[in-house]
Amino acid sequence: MSDPREMSGVWYGRYVSNFGNQDNGFIAVLEEAGGVFSGSISEPDGQGGVRRATVAGRRSGARIQFVKQYHGRWNHAVFYEGSVDDQGTAVSGNWKLEHVVGGFDMQREKFSVEELEEEIEEGLELR
Repeated sequence: MSDPREMSGVWYGRYVSNFGNQDNGFIAVLEEAGGVFSGSISEPDGQGGVRRATVAGRRSGARIQFVKQYHGRWNHAVFYEGSVDDQGTAVSGNWKLEHVVGGFDMQREKFSVEELEEEIEEGLELR
């Protein structure tokens, strides 16, 4: 059976910082293979647009570490570390960029294929 803490999927997150009262949401789309994961993050830029970044990281058991690399106008890397819960539905930890630090968390919904198939079958039976 696969590890429920595997990072593949869509994650909805938020980060905060100790500098300038930063508090921002983001969406991460990640893909993991053999403990290595990569993907992309999209987040509001505070001016009506969207900032985009790539993600490259590792997971060992519950522990994760990754780098978020912004592209375009925001061209810098942010280092993250944290842990994923045993169900694989929540991550929390800290991030660092030079002297600026903060916390972050991410959540995702995980559905069992069997539960989804049962719901579809029940829906079809009701017709």
